[in-house]
Amino acid sequence: MAKKQFKAESKQLLNLMIHSIYTHKEIFLRELISNASDAIDKIYYKALTDESISFNSADYYIRLEPNKASRTLRVIDTGIGMTKEELEDNLGTIAKSGSLNFKKEYELKDGYDIIGQFGVGFYSAFMVADKVTVISRALGSHEGYKWESEGESGYTIEPCAKENVGTEIVLHIKSNTEEENYDEFLEEYRLRALVKKYSDFIRYPIKMDIHERRLKEGEKDEYDDVVEEQILNSMVPIWRKNKSELTDEDYERFYSEKHFGFDKPVAHLHIKTEGSVRYNAILFIPEKTPFDFYTKDFEKGLELYSSGVMIMSKCPDLLPDYFSFVRGIVESDDLSLNISRELLQHNRQLKLIAKNIKNKIKAELENLIKNDREKYEAFYQSFGRQLKFGTYNSFGADKEDLQDLLMFYSSSEKKMVTLSEYVARMKEDQKHIYYAAGESIDRIDKMPQTEMVRDKGYEILYLTEDVDEFAIQVLMSYKEKTFKSVSASDVDIETDEEKKQAETQAQDDKALFDKMKELLSGKIKDIRLSKRLKSHPVCLVSDGAVSIEMEKILKTMPGSPNITAEKVLEINPSHSVYAALKNAFEHDEEKFKLFTDLLYNQALLMEGLSVEDPLAFSNNICKLMG
Repeated sequence: MAKKQFKAESKQLLNLMIHSIYTHKEIFLRELISNASDAIDKIYYKALTDESISFNSADYYIRLEPNKASRTLRVIDTGIGMTKEELEDNLGTIAKSGSLNFKKEYELKDGYDIIGQFGVGFYSAFMVADKVTVISRALGSHEGYKWESEGESGYTIEPCAKENVGTEIVLHIKSNTEEENYDEFLEEYRLRALVKKYSDFIRYPIKMDIHERRLKEGEKDEYDDVVEEQILNSMVPIWRKNKSELTDEDYERFYSEKHFGFDKPVAHLHIKTEGSVRYNAILFIPEKTPFDFYTKDFEKGLELYSSGVMIMSKCPDLLPDYFSFVRGIVESDDLSLNISRELLQHNRQLKLIAKNIKNKIKAELENLIKNDREKYEAFYQSFGRQLKFGTYNSFGADKEDLQDLLMFYSSSEKKMVTLSEYVARMKEDQKHIYYAAGESIDRIDKMPQTEMVRDKGYEILYLTEDVDEFAIQVLMSYKEKTFKSVSASDVDIETDEEKKQAETQAQDDKALFDKMKELLSGKIKDIRLSKRLKSHPVCLVSDGAVSIEMEKILKTMPGSPNITAEKVLEINPSHSVYAALKNAFEHDEEKFKLFTDLLYNQALLMEGLSVEDPLAFSNNICKLMG
């Protein structure tokens, strides 16, 4: 029997296939089971148009037979089988796919599809086997054939006896090496785990004899060794069932079984979509963050299936970064796969699915805000930061998706509120959405800059996370209302009459301010009379895009540029300190310098900034006390 050589560049391609294309050797079992499922599907499709072929699903299965003694693993199917010509044509030429040709020949509908499209999955068997034997008998044929190969050296084909239609692939498993453990692919527990991981939802039963020790009936310590054929896969995935068949407990059990999290999800989405792209999905919105969620080790993505086969355990392209907390699965028989079946072609179908999923998640979160506020707030406590990062990182590109999901603590409501709720409560004369940024709610409550804004009855949003103010600045406005920091130099809360009085007083005291600016040269941009202070003598505000709070945050970031806020020192003209300052300016130059330094450092401390020279500040206090 003459050995035949692989066609064209198949030797080189086979070497590449074995050593480069697949990341994990365990993938071979998924590929062979997928091919076996294809073979049974082909009989199903032929039965649709050929009345002489009966298709009783109970007669069709895939069977695994590991044998440690002979170091073989058999993958047997009751599918359509292959003729001698098909064996040579499909297995003799790598990257020529019988499945793809069959798919072109038949219009495949009724929810079925052929998985293999590139014809290289079979050759993944050589990653774990040093010899592969294929015994096959085609539907309508009375003779079987045996194809055999040890890899790049070529292959042989000869007639053989085979009782039933179908294909049997015999893998002669390699011996262990220092780098690789091949024995695991002969272990029942390992094969069960691989089927569960990759092929749990193949629509045909995957069978294997399982060896177990069972307690003898009526005995306490005597056992029998029992061999029992078991079905390893569940076959009917939960996402293909009707929603009416399932309870909340079913979804929660699935969430737990898939190890999506140890918490109970705040919501689930069961999606069945027909139209330009078909897909099924079950998505979960968790309540608690995974321990590594805010680390570089966290991988976002949904499990992706095609025709019951898991293609990727985490497909990142199905979720925008700001919804990376969502867990779940997506199955679509419309998706094309590349030669490794581990990466998807970024095609139109994938983008349509991703867009649809994004909209569904947003709608579900908005529904929680309206109808189950307690659950949403529990979710937001864990993942609100991620939504704000999404707003900031996209530079406003995702503003429409995220702005209605954001929440901040309200000065008047004493709880978390949405931007929509804030705007609905705005006063008729209110021009802006006011906010204050600080380390905590308590700290912001005591900020001097909030006094006058609150006095005028305006609600203030408290921004307590480091990303908050950056996100707000990217948003710029909400429902045509601009955001305004209470610490901005142009807070714009005074009446025309108050503005006129302040301008007159500032003009009267221009010389005093000029002298203070001279003494604080390089430290502040300007000195002004305050229109926002009530009980406090002084405060710092910012003039420009970078606020004082943003400056503090940027300074804590490794490698960030030295960006500082343009600071303006505001003095309360109604405070007794201002009268003392004016008196010192007119009569005691040294005391005026002392007051100027103390007021500036007092303003720094109130903002949570470091005093530039603590020793000089302490000595100046002592001088004032003396």
